[in-house]
Amino acid sequence: MYEWNKHLITEKATLLDALCKLNELSGQNMVLLVLDKDERMVGTLTDGDIRRALIAGKETDVSVEEIMHRSFAFLNAGNIDLAKVREIRERKITLVPALNEDGHIAEVYDFTEFHSILPLDAVLMAGGRGERLRPLTLTTPKPLLKIGDKPIIDYNVEELARNGIRHISVTTNYLAEQLDEHFATPVGGVDVKCVREPEKLGTIGSLALVKDFYHDNILVMNSDLLTTINYEDLFMFHVEKNADMTVAAIPYMVSVPFAIFKSDGTNICGLEEKPTYNYYANAGIYIIRKSALKYIPEAVVYDATDLIEDLIADRKKVVYHPINGMWMDIGSPDDFRHAQEIVKNKQLSNL
Repeated sequence: MYEWNKHLITEKATLLDALCKLNELSGQNMVLLVLDKDERMVGTLTDGDIRRALIAGKETDVSVEEIMHRSFAFLNAGNIDLAKVREIRERKITLVPALNEDGHIAEVYDFTEFHSILPLDAVLMAGGRGERLRPLTLTTPKPLLKIGDKPIIDYNVEELARNGIRHISVTTNYLAEQLDEHFATPVGGVDVKCVREPEKLGTIGSLALVKDFYHDNILVMNSDLLTTINYEDLFMFHVEKNADMTVAAIPYMVSVPFAIFKSDGTNICGLEEKPTYNYYANAGIYIIRKSALKYIPEAVVYDATDLIEDLIADRKKVVYHPINGMWMDIGSPDDFRHAQEIVKNKQLSNL
């Protein structure tokens, strides 16, 4: 969480007090959040505001309330408007408070670090044995294998945190105690909760073990992915489509190295020379409406594809959203080596 107390100043403080505060913030967001006597936020003040006040002839003992901005950008705590978040980013406002109804600061977001503020819980599936990566996974669970200088799973947790997701769970099974130990301390500023599968429950069955959700939608993903997916776009699409489940999709191309018959029965009507077919494949990232979790049985092996088919059979809305950007499932030694090169060459623009 961002340490925003260092940005606070009272409206009765002097311009000189404000200068001293800003000097302590050197190299950080040079913005002060002004509070009244009841600690409600009433304005903002920047070094530029102070400079203009001095040029206008103000003395250093003038009070902050005389020169502060009373009209400032803020978000409503507990009801974050993503359209407003995008507007704030476009205006390049870097430090934005979220206020309670009474005007008190509930949180402050540093948009040099945050990408968005998404009303989502997140669950990462981390129970697999990673058998194709043996011998690396004989003593280390695949999510904890290091890509560059940190475990695979941390890239995903940190990116979720940068999207404002604070409630993150990890379901574990194989070498679960190592993941428990890893997440005993926060990652990306988030206290990650580990939930252990008593036995393997498929690619999404362990979601039934997570009992505490704080939002109406849950992001579920494999923990061994390396991706630059835009989670805000995925969420906005999910909401716009009023979907019960949205599946992130990757393009998949099949090239046939032969001429293909165009036929009517056994009659050849023509030829298509070496055609290419384009499809979309499951990327292992989903947003699921909380009400759809009732379809996931407890203590039964159950895959994400089972959930998709059950929702469709019950006439629920399941949609896919193409990923724009990089996506890699680190499932083989070649994938693992390629991922190391990607991180080494700093090709992860969102991480």
